[in-house]
Amino acid sequence: MKPRVTRFIRGRGMDEVRPTSGAQAHGLVPLFPPGLQAIYGECRRLYPEQANPLQVTAIVKYWLGGPDPLDYISMYRNVGCPAQDVQEHWHYVSFGLSDLYGDNRVHEFTGPDGPSGFGFELTFRLKREVGETAPPTWPAELMQGLARYVFQSENTFCSGDHVSWHSPLDNSESRIQHMLLTEDPQMQPIQTPFGTVSFLQIVGVCTEELQAAQQWNGQGILELMRGVRVAGGPWLITDMRRGETIFEIDPQLQQERVDQGIETEGSNLSGVSAKCVWDDLSRPPEDEEDSRSICIGSQPRRLSDKDTEQIRETLRKGLEFNSKAALPPINSQKQMTSELSSPSRKDSLESESSAAIVPHELVRTRQLESVHLKFNQESGTLLPLCLRGRLLHGRHFTYKSINGDTAITFVSTGVEGAFATEEHPYAAHGPWLQSLWSRCSGIYRNSTLVMRQTKLPKEYSWPEKKLKISVLPDSVFDNPLQ
Repeated sequence: MKPRVTRFIRGRGMDEVRPTSGAQAHGLVPLFPPGLQAIYGECRRLYPEQANPLQVTAIVKYWLGGPDPLDYISMYRNVGCPAQDVQEHWHYVSFGLSDLYGDNRVHEFTGPDGPSGFGFELTFRLKREVGETAPPTWPAELMQGLARYVFQSENTFCSGDHVSWHSPLDNSESRIQHMLLTEDPQMQPIQTPFGTVSFLQIVGVCTEELQAAQQWNGQGILELMRGVRVAGGPWLITDMRRGETIFEIDPQLQQERVDQGIETEGSNLSGVSAKCVWDDLSRPPEDEEDSRSICIGSQPRRLSDKDTEQIRETLRKGLEFNSKAALPPINSQKQMTSELSSPSRKDSLESESSAAIVPHELVRTRQLESVHLKFNQESGTLLPLCLRGRLLHGRHFTYKSINGDTAITFVSTGVEGAFATEEHPYAAHGPWLQSLWSRCSGIYRNSTLVMRQTKLPKEYSWPEKKLKISVLPDSVFDNPLQ
């Protein structure tokens, strides 16, 4: 990986760069941008004695062609709160996911009433080690990595979201290899001239804690971590030297809290980006003219904007526990212009590599007799979650391929807006497959074996349901033509 060009500097106080009244009176651009000033003001409220925090900044800004979207990451020393048993730590705050400038150089200016830029900034709290006099700078690169994901995918983060990182956050041998996101316990949402900004805190977690968050919900796991001091405590401070999961520290948490939560509440994870593909087994392979099956190595047709929006809403919103399960409706209005226009900023599921755009109205929904679903191992391990935490609670779950426009949505009976039915449990709309599982207990018993499966490939078959599921090595999806 090419090293990032960054520099470690002592930040300048706001008073040192505030423009004079004369400059403002003549309508000149302020030296201290209003969006930046608003975030700095919130930091100054928490750290009045640290007007000049240490910062990591990219030498070449993103809006000048640099690789890193965050203009600055400020680093503060937080003394904690002995009354709440909060230990001393380093507090990192990003500048750049929100609109700092208001002149369209990075974010489109949409006015003060909506979100500023992506509507949030990232924070991170890292335990201060004994004798440490300066904050480690690796969290800045971690935050830049998350920011690059947001800018490139245009997917925003929300409190309770999880990030599968699959590597120690500090490139050490630590067990802290994934992340959850939550509201920063001290920084309050702010109103800037360019919109609102909230502060989402990154929380480092172990693999077992990430899996529990996937199977149940992120907020529930975060709440458990708040009650365990070494796992974060009330302010969820990340300790990269933590060697035990919350379930090893307190074994009762898994059964009494997580398992019971899944049983009574289900999971609020409604979809994931994944390595997946599906084949239509009811159509001869040589019949390609009207086939909508997606085969490895093929060039799939592109999802329409309306299908993309529906899947995107599925992934973003999920299902509220107290509302009726429903997929966002497909809009049947024939507006060819909107179908063929460029995708909007938030259409994050669009693929620029798709071979062709097929207008929504020209792709008919087909009922399939038999299907073959293919997943990599990581995606396969989520099948029990899909069944136990979603379908058995009357909800839906979507796998969206990271390699193209393929999508697989599992729906249960009663989910409104689904085009898979009891009579036709497999239905496809272009590259989007829906599968209705109304009686999935037998499939669930077998799918739990996937989590223990280490030797791949592995195939499961249910002839009476005309369904096959294969779990394949990553190489099959990474090198589809081999």
